[in-house]
Amino acid sequence: MQGFSGILRNSDGTFDALSDNGYGNKANSADFVLRIHRIAPDFGTGQVDVLGGINLTDPNGFVPFPLTRADRVLTGSDFDIESIVRVADGSYWIGDEFGPYLLHADRAGRLLRAPIPLPGVRAPENPAGSPNLGRSKGFEGMALQPDGRMLFPLLEGTVAGDPAGTLRLYEFDLAAGAYTGQRWSYQLDAANHAIGDAISVDGDRLLIIERDGAQGDAAQVKKIYLVDKRDRDRDGVLDKALVADLLDLANPRRLGGFGTTFRFPFETIEDVVILDDRTLGVLNDNNFPFSSGRAAGRPDNNEFITIRLSNPLHADERVLRR
Repeated sequence: MQGFSGILRNSDGTFDALSDNGYGNKANSADFVLRIHRIAPDFGTGQVDVLGGINLTDPNGFVPFPLTRADRVLTGSDFDIESIVRVADGSYWIGDEFGPYLLHADRAGRLLRAPIPLPGVRAPENPAGSPNLGRSKGFEGMALQPDGRMLFPLLEGTVAGDPAGTLRLYEFDLAAGAYTGQRWSYQLDAANHAIGDAISVDGDRLLIIERDGAQGDAAQVKKIYLVDKRDRDRDGVLDKALVADLLDLANPRRLGGFGTTFRFPFETIEDVVILDDRTLGVLNDNNFPFSSGRAAGRPDNNEFITIRLSNPLHADERVLRR
């Protein structure tokens, strides 16, 4: 199964996991159907069952440009989906990198409206032309405000003309169906890093995965930061504090047959979910069959790990119940 680029926790212990565009670009992903999988991990045995899922489709013809398939089932040549939230009515909002666009789909995966473009920003894959964002650098992360009113989509790449290594976090009003004009800047530790996911902790704080592009023994930066939109030090970028170093996790019981230090050394780590106030779930995108971070020369599995934090997040109760 192609790797996971977004995850949602369900009330019954299962998770909805989003697979991205397939095999890395438009040209080689026309035969990959965009899909939300339903998975059920058993944290006691370490097994994960795949229960099913839904395909993303556009039966009502909302997408204004030609699709790959005549039946209007969406493929990896149509969109590169990387982030997902679920709102109160059960519908999904999905962040795409080819536009970048926001996609709104019902519980069965059917689009409910035309893709919503980001004003003033275009990726190279956008048919409107004049790109000012790198390829596959669109909405890699997207957080939902705990009260359900706003989305906060985060670009993976720097918009042309912005300071090197800064990423734009936007605010989108769900009731209005439009961007509010409010935005923030996230500063990467290094300009060649990328983000992997962004989720809400409360109305002001988010968890953001930051990573380098290396894998295996060469991997040096795979981190989860707690980020604050209030910018208390007034430096013009989001405040950030380290929550977990995914290359240096204590494993005193040697779980999984690993040593007392556990590494999550994958090129693309794109999923974080809050399980309780001191426990996170983290998943990789295995880029099947191209990544080999766990064992050189062997295609990576998708892995689902849980991390016990040293300190509670003090997350919004609505986030913990979601």
